[in-house]
Amino acid sequence: MTMNECHEWKPQQEGLQQIIQLLKESQSIDNTVQKNVQKKLEELNKYPDFNNYLIFVLTKLNTQDEATRSLSGLILKNNAKAFFDKFPDYCQEYIKNECLTCIGDQSQLIRATIGILITTIVSKSGLATWPQLLPNLSQFMDSDNYASCEGAFGALQKICEDSHEQLDSDPSRPLDILIPKFLKYFRHSNAKIRSHAIACINQFITFKSQALMNNMDLFLENLFVLADDTDLEVRKNVCKALVMLLEVKVDKLMPHMNAIIQFMIIRTQDEDETVALEACEFWLVLADQDICYEVLKPHVNNLIPVLVRCMKYSELDIILLKGDIEEDQNVPDREEDIRPRFHRTTRMHGTEQKSDDQMNEDEEFDADKDDDSVSEWNLRKCSAAGLDVLSNIFHDEILEVLLPILKETLFHQNWEIKESGILVLGAVAEGCFQGLTAHLSQLVPYLIQCLSDKKPLVRSIACWTLSRYAHWVVHQPPEAYLKSLVEELLKKILDSNKRVQEAACSAFATLEEEAGCELVPYLPQILDCLVVAFRKYQAKNLLILYDAVGTLADSVGSNLNKSEYIEKLMPPLIDKWNSLRDEDKNLFPLLECLSSVATALQTGFIPYCEPVYKRCLTLVKQTLELSELHSKHPEQYEYPDKDFMVVALDLLSGLAEGMGSMMTPLIANSEILPLLYQSMKDVVAEVRQSSFALLGDLTKACFENIKPALNDFIQILSKNLNPEFISVCNNAIWAIGEIAIQFGPEMSQFMGLFLEPLVEIINRPNTPKTLLENTAITIGRLGLVCPQQVAPYLQSFIRVWCSSLRSIRDNEEKDSAFRGICHMITLNPAGVVNDFVFFCDAIASWNNPKADLKEMFYKILNGFKNQVGDENWRQFFDQVPPQLKQRLSNLYAI
Repeated sequence: MTMNECHEWKPQQEGLQQIIQLLKESQSIDNTVQKNVQKKLEELNKYPDFNNYLIFVLTKLNTQDEATRSLSGLILKNNAKAFFDKFPDYCQEYIKNECLTCIGDQSQLIRATIGILITTIVSKSGLATWPQLLPNLSQFMDSDNYASCEGAFGALQKICEDSHEQLDSDPSRPLDILIPKFLKYFRHSNAKIRSHAIACINQFITFKSQALMNNMDLFLENLFVLADDTDLEVRKNVCKALVMLLEVKVDKLMPHMNAIIQFMIIRTQDEDETVALEACEFWLVLADQDICYEVLKPHVNNLIPVLVRCMKYSELDIILLKGDIEEDQNVPDREEDIRPRFHRTTRMHGTEQKSDDQMNEDEEFDADKDDDSVSEWNLRKCSAAGLDVLSNIFHDEILEVLLPILKETLFHQNWEIKESGILVLGAVAEGCFQGLTAHLSQLVPYLIQCLSDKKPLVRSIACWTLSRYAHWVVHQPPEAYLKSLVEELLKKILDSNKRVQEAACSAFATLEEEAGCELVPYLPQILDCLVVAFRKYQAKNLLILYDAVGTLADSVGSNLNKSEYIEKLMPPLIDKWNSLRDEDKNLFPLLECLSSVATALQTGFIPYCEPVYKRCLTLVKQTLELSELHSKHPEQYEYPDKDFMVVALDLLSGLAEGMGSMMTPLIANSEILPLLYQSMKDVVAEVRQSSFALLGDLTKACFENIKPALNDFIQILSKNLNPEFISVCNNAIWAIGEIAIQFGPEMSQFMGLFLEPLVEIINRPNTPKTLLENTAITIGRLGLVCPQQVAPYLQSFIRVWCSSLRSIRDNEEKDSAFRGICHMITLNPAGVVNDFVFFCDAIASWNNPKADLKEMFYKILNGFKNQVGDENWRQFFDQVPPQLKQRLSNLYAI
């Protein structure tokens, strides 16, 4: 069929009526009808002309209702997204022609549907396959007919959103024409057109399109003209543009920054919350800029009250949160209420238990952790986050304006204002901590009192804010605040309102992390409370309860290993364990929880160890088998969820760490080693990370069981020393160090595999702190068992090695690493000469080294002193910082 023939295509009336009937039926709410429709659609998709019928209904059948026409276009859009490049040429041309012919349809819905179809085709096939598209749309933009102009702009906005890279890289440079043209329409009389024009250009700001950069001054000039526009979509897009420009072209904004900040303060108070939210984002982005303090200082006292007012719940928020419902503990959770949960492996081994990325996630401010029902980012959350980051820039300087506001809001009769005051106090907990310290002796008891407020939303935010001050609480005498805080939070864990339960449980987990063993005296009542919560909680809060139990085990450790505690805690956990099927994702948080509990209980976990161990192996094996089936028959078998493996491997690590050598019979009589070998080769980084952690823990617990497979394991470890995968690399390095300690001098046969990569990693710029520390420890351990092979490299890593380990606490890993470095210095003293002051600083970081290690330090220090002679030693020692000089003199009499 030729080009002309495609324009002459006409539907058969009988077929057209069938399709119209099908489109009508597809709008039915009856599931059976829907299934039949889906089946018929799949049948019709076998006929290429079906797509011509769909575009015909969309563009030509003005007698049909808009919903039917639009639905026809959306079905075509889905087909085009999947198969457009397989449509016959005549179909493609007919569809494209109809889109351009009817872009100015009188119906806004039909125009929008055509726009969606156009951008789908461009995304699928590229601009080059539709050369007449942009010239035609550009021509329609100039039309006096509003529908044609708006339809063209609507389509272009979608193309700019979905294909900005195509537009920018197209050899014909369409943006050189389009950008100036969009700018011209910033002053159009119709607000919808003005809004489209800004939205089109906004797509190229973050991308730093050259065509936009060439017109940046004109863009800013036009943008400022629209600052007082009465249309909310225009105002919203102006705010979006300024926020993005602040991220990528702050230099261009600097001459106008005062006016922009004043404008954004006004817009943050916009009567339309969507506009206010876009404006409020400005403060979060500004806080990331070096110029923040300087440019915002003159305005900060005006901004803070605005942010505080925006932190009050809106009426809509309260309705969505069911804020007036006092008791809902017996109302089952709907499936959609439970957010998808993604396992994040906790097995980051070495001097610190968390990776740098995980630490950043943990420390990230969550303005309303208890607001999951209002899941979208809103003005309240954005304002609270903004206040948090700004308090970390201005610190106590903002208290001059903030303290009077707190005094008014915290004790306000209106509960919504009181609640917002408590949120404000939590938001500035980190940034204004020093200045608030003097008031905490009054504020903390008041917050504890607020835990009993009659309004659930006040009780829940009081939980969160108290968790922000947990660090202060645990550093006061226990009787002062900790005791009452523990007692009252435990009551709220059993609150009759599910939101309060959730907030209290999360707050208690934070308190557990801060308090650690300070909670041991309260263990009986804590466990009594948590056991009741297991019976009481619905599905969603059960996930948080698992976290609280696991965190408690991490925090109090072996103090949990008492028969009376085990008898309380384990039955509900095992009941949940037995009730969940292997394929149930609710196993994830339970397995994580049990991993911590097993580590803490140690031998106390023996009665539960074997069934838990076997099930973990089953989960690993099933996932590996499903993965193998998927790789061979992807059309028959879905890709398995590897999180099942990760959580199972982590729990096995917990068992090994807690049970130690008592794991030997289980390992000897199972297929754990081949399963571990397969897991270590997995393509998923998280699986390898957990596998290497398990290998290290098994090496420590029962090395003789591991030894036969060691050669294979070490080969894989050596191939995973890639610092781009921080957590994988970290655990591989940690496992190498553990193997070295157990294997001793026999490790020499493998040194060629990883000695040079380790030296390279420790010298790599911007290596995360945790990875540096673990690399340094493993190099030290290798030097302990094979000093002859490592000592020649001493000069290439000694300075960064000492800097990496100077700030970690005394422990067995640090001990073995420093023994190794001492052996290497004895063999190669020249390797440390140029950086001897760094070695001095590192040994001074020890608080209480073992006697024989301290003797090693003494011999090296005095050996160096004797070797260089008194005069050289005096010159050297004069350059040592006074505090370090004093410490070395006191400890080592030099």
